Amino acid sequence: MAARMIELAAEQPGFLGIESARGDDGLGLTISYWESEEAIAAWKRNAEHQTAQSRGRERWYAAYEVRVAKVERAYGFVSPER
Repeated sequence: MAARMIELAAEQPGFLGIESARGDDGLGLTISYWESEEAIAAWKRNAEHQTAQSRGRERWYAAYEVRVAKVERAYGFVSPER
């Protein structure tokens, strides 16, 4: 289901990308990036996404949190030796 949601999100206007990680303890974090709050709202209204959310609550998740945040700045570093 996660792979399908990434595929579906990538088809939505305003989608910029996604990052996901999961620890050995099962704790996971997924961050999706969108151009605007309107694009986020449209994704939330997507029928297939809503179905996946319902299934997630019924089958896979005992709890989850959603946070909507604005990235003001992002930068990084890559060592030329690695």
